[in-house]
Amino acid sequence: MDWQTSEDTVPSSPVTEADARLLLGRPPATGAWRDGDPAGDRRFAAFGAFRTEGGAELPAYRLAFETWGELSPTRDNAILILHALTGDSHVRGPAGPGHPTDGWWDGIVGPGSAIDTNRWFVVAPNMLGGCQGSTGPATIAPDGYEWAARFPYLTIRDQVHAQRQLADALGIDVWAAVIGGSMGGMHALEWAIEYPDRLERVAVLSAPPANTADQIALNSVQLEAIRVDPRFQGGEYYDAADGDGPHRGLALARRMALLNYRSPTELNQRFQRSWQSEVSPLGDGGRFAVESYLDFHGNRFTRRFDANTYITLVEAMNSHDVGRDRGGIEDALSRVSATALVVGIDSDRLFPIEGQHRIARGIRTTLDGDQAAVISSDFGHDGFLIETPTVSTHLRRLLES
Repeated sequence: MDWQTSEDTVPSSPVTEADARLLLGRPPATGAWRDGDPAGDRRFAAFGAFRTEGGAELPAYRLAFETWGELSPTRDNAILILHALTGDSHVRGPAGPGHPTDGWWDGIVGPGSAIDTNRWFVVAPNMLGGCQGSTGPATIAPDGYEWAARFPYLTIRDQVHAQRQLADALGIDVWAAVIGGSMGGMHALEWAIEYPDRLERVAVLSAPPANTADQIALNSVQLEAIRVDPRFQGGEYYDAADGDGPHRGLALARRMALLNYRSPTELNQRFQRSWQSEVSPLGDGGRFAVESYLDFHGNRFTRRFDANTYITLVEAMNSHDVGRDRGGIEDALSRVSATALVVGIDSDRLFPIEGQHRIARGIRTTLDGDQAAVISSDFGHDGFLIETPTVSTHLRRLLES
């Protein structure tokens, strides 16, 4: 669960007047990519009926994805990269028509980078339930209306099963590596457990073996912030005019989430008790700089995301428990046969390092024995997106193994 845009994956900084001007105008009812919008670098794969773990059925679905590099004749050089909660398929490349942000891992993926696209064929899908080209709540259902709140409940395993169908469609029987961070790390871990014969390596970055009660509680208040927005209208807001959608609830949910993605150390060092302007926040109507910072990023988020989608994906994260129906977490982890890299951030307060150590202890094939590789960072959970040199070093170790 992270910010997933290059603008956000830099150290926190005060909001300038130029930043604020970027958000002039009313936000749309949804920031979802819609049919008819520029496709950008997306490709699309369409599939037939899909039955969820809970027994609901989508009559058909599609996944949007992007690729870099060339698939070898023997199809043995493919890497699957899985994004986090608010990310998408745009791992690298500039913002432009169809892509609201620059690639979220530009420093990691590309020619000569840790995931070298001169060597590897990289595939990055937008997850099922997402809002950037894959079927989700903002997609038109067979009756001609958006799925909205009718969209079925998804689990992490559902999303991985959909990704497996994409692999089949691309003719990739075995991934050279499956790599993911945060929610994408949940997917990567599920891949290694559910389909151990279909990947040679796995990287799990800043993800837990199961969402805890504390994490579910934090998620619940974010979802309630969306649902209590009167403009949410039970999820039926897609026909609302600009400015009349549930942007306030979605922005508030985002502000809550951001507090878990960064560490107290970074926020305190960057902002201290500074004011946003010369107007005092001590009773004179001014604001602290950190307040304006959260507002800015919350409001910007509403221009590229969708409220129903946020609910769908957060609930999928809440489903995450690799031990469910598998005899417990340790029994599930013992199924992994891929060479594994498990990475945690020492300042991560969303998914604390103890969770990554538990994953590493349970997998017999980790690079670092029974301990996760620990990155020391002031940036908290988002360190796996920001600490590019260190993350690159670890990923090179995995891909050279």
